[in-house]
Amino acid sequence: MEVGKSMIRVDAADKAAGRAKYTDDMIPRPHLVAKILHSTIANGRVKAIHTEEAMKLPGVVKIVTCFDVPDIQYPTPGHPWSVEEAHQDVCDRKMLTDRVRYYGDDVAAVVAEDEITAQRALRAIRVEYEEWEPALDPQAAMTPGAAAVHDEHPDNVLRHMDLQILSEGAQVKNAEEVLSDPQYLHFSGHYATQMVQHCHIEPAVSYAYMEGGRIVVVSSTQIPHIVRRVCGQALGIGWGDIRVIKPYIGGGFGNKQEVLYEPLNAFLTRAVGGRCVKLELTREEVFQNTRSRHAISMDVEAAVGKDMRIMARRTKAISDQGSYASHGNAIVANTITGFRQCYPDALAHHAEAFTVYTNLPAPGAMRGYGIPQSCFFSECFMDDVAREMGWDPYAFRMKNIMPLGYVDPTNGITCHSTALRECMEKGKEFIHWEELREKYRDQTGPVRRGVGMAIFSYKTGVWPISLETAAARMVLNQDGSVQLQLGATEIGQGGDTVFTQMAAEAAGFPSGRVHIVSSQDTDTAPFDTGAYASRQTYVTGMAIKQTGEEFKGKILDYAAEMLERPAGELDVREGEIVDAGTGEVVLKMYDLAQEAFYSFRHSVHIAAEGTHQCKDNTFAFGCCFAEVEVDIPLGKVTVLQIVNVHDSGRLINPKLAEAQVHGGMSMGLGYALSEEMKFDGKGRLLNGNLLDYKLPTAMDHPELHALFVESDDPSGPFGNKALGEPPAIPVAPAVRNALLHATGVAVNRLPLSPQKLVEEFTRAGLI
Repeated sequence: MEVGKSMIRVDAADKAAGRAKYTDDMIPRPHLVAKILHSTIANGRVKAIHTEEAMKLPGVVKIVTCFDVPDIQYPTPGHPWSVEEAHQDVCDRKMLTDRVRYYGDDVAAVVAEDEITAQRALRAIRVEYEEWEPALDPQAAMTPGAAAVHDEHPDNVLRHMDLQILSEGAQVKNAEEVLSDPQYLHFSGHYATQMVQHCHIEPAVSYAYMEGGRIVVVSSTQIPHIVRRVCGQALGIGWGDIRVIKPYIGGGFGNKQEVLYEPLNAFLTRAVGGRCVKLELTREEVFQNTRSRHAISMDVEAAVGKDMRIMARRTKAISDQGSYASHGNAIVANTITGFRQCYPDALAHHAEAFTVYTNLPAPGAMRGYGIPQSCFFSECFMDDVAREMGWDPYAFRMKNIMPLGYVDPTNGITCHSTALRECMEKGKEFIHWEELREKYRDQTGPVRRGVGMAIFSYKTGVWPISLETAAARMVLNQDGSVQLQLGATEIGQGGDTVFTQMAAEAAGFPSGRVHIVSSQDTDTAPFDTGAYASRQTYVTGMAIKQTGEEFKGKILDYAAEMLERPAGELDVREGEIVDAGTGEVVLKMYDLAQEAFYSFRHSVHIAAEGTHQCKDNTFAFGCCFAEVEVDIPLGKVTVLQIVNVHDSGRLINPKLAEAQVHGGMSMGLGYALSEEMKFDGKGRLLNGNLLDYKLPTAMDHPELHALFVESDDPSGPFGNKALGEPPAIPVAPAVRNALLHATGVAVNRLPLSPQKLVEEFTRAGLI
């Protein structure tokens, strides 16, 4: 069995030794360097750009302004293309723009012989602006009279959703009827999350050149096939005229599930006659000019039975979309959907959401895709209700969790498997929940302790909201080993390793004899939409399983021909041909491969390629328990111990799964306690670097504990389901709820920073 083993990562040695090649390692020498000129206003229009002085500098090759690029608006999110126009992403971005929508918008680009010259040229360019008052939050943007960020949306609302949902068998008209019913208990709350950055180690970087009349873009991206398509759209050329290569990638977390500067780089190489152009962002540009996690606020109302059953809820969420649509309404749609799914209402649910343009940098996909926000809203609200009623928050949750077989009434996603109850029980036992809840009851003094929890549910992939498709290719090498090619991307998460294990399991080979092609080249890699939505082991995994079984069948057919035995009597085990009944090796794979390649009688190159269109989905589950110590006068929260417990179906590689959870918990702690992008009154980012942006380090962490309860999901290729994003989801509300237990103060806005806590503790009379 290859699936279920904790094998060492297939890329571990090369990465540890520095042999792994990332985008910057592969750039040809010599090459040209491109730098982007960013606007110094947040809202307005470019009247003129003066480049004469910059062009006089020795080494400046080309300057391109917003007036020189194609007048084509294109989409940037890493979503599959749809042949149905209604399902296509919003096209609202150009490579360079004369209509400035945020401080730092892209208005011109310089191509020079070296980086210093390019930077000097940027300083020599003079821009004339017509400046307008910026709208820096959704409320300001929706105020009558506010300037439209995009003319197509004069009220600055990209999209408004309003969904009334009745539970099966409910004898009510709508949620409002239940919310006004005096027989129930009634509660309300307001919660908000902040804008944070992904902070992947490798910045956004690409280089582009022309070869054979086509444009080649080498990029650190999670979505090479989508980058190819969007580059073609942005330049107005055939998608086949673009070739995209993705080497090893130094992290993405969703930021590189966006087409960032690859279209501009493709345009620039064509503008300089096909010479190689490197375009690498500084860390400050990564903060300001790529994507972030959305700041979202939510108002919640609920009617709850005296038996702790949630009868109905009403939510209103407002998402700050910033200056461009990016992933747009999909994020807040996921937020309100996830809020509803985790605790299905007994009678009815009313969800409303606004996605609002503002004059801030545009957020996009980030690990969890709207569910970290949803989980914060939901789990804070659950604790607030439990505290007001004197209920055990654990028992309140257990009363309302999603049952096995639940079917979402709006999209049909089904709970095919769940071990959430067992996860909660395991986490409760680990943290000594009951003992600590009693021990820390009614504390006094300046330093107090508390314990809190949070749960989550998370769908696997994007079906049926969007297309789910993947392909795989397996080829028999001359020595009897296997070559595995995928369009799915390793982005640091260990994808190549689990793909190798899956292929080995499906085809009957040991993992050590399966060689995966780690980079993707859109000219040769099978199609796959990329790394996002915790989809790859689920969707690509099914393509691998399907292809592996076909590949195995072709090997057995050839073996049957060689041995003059029926193929049904044979099997492939441990990479050799065996008697299916006895397990005895009857033919070495090396000998079969040699015969297949070089036989005068019958030469055949054994290979298989399969496409899987996934038309199913399922829920992963988990919970987080945290114990904290709070220094009230300092407003300081110290996490003493923390544990995540996950139901991600069958684990493909337990050690890699544990590493995924540790990384997600670390991100969750930063989200909870310190991370926040801050802007001044002009829309300028104030902390766009790793010194001023308070990202926690290893020195700020407690010991991280990752536990699992394995279910066997019938819809997963090997019983598996989502794990990539879930670990980051429940940490922040668990820490917040532990703070609530310690102090009695409900802090409803992230992050739980010292300044904010001192203000809240002062307001509550603790200081």
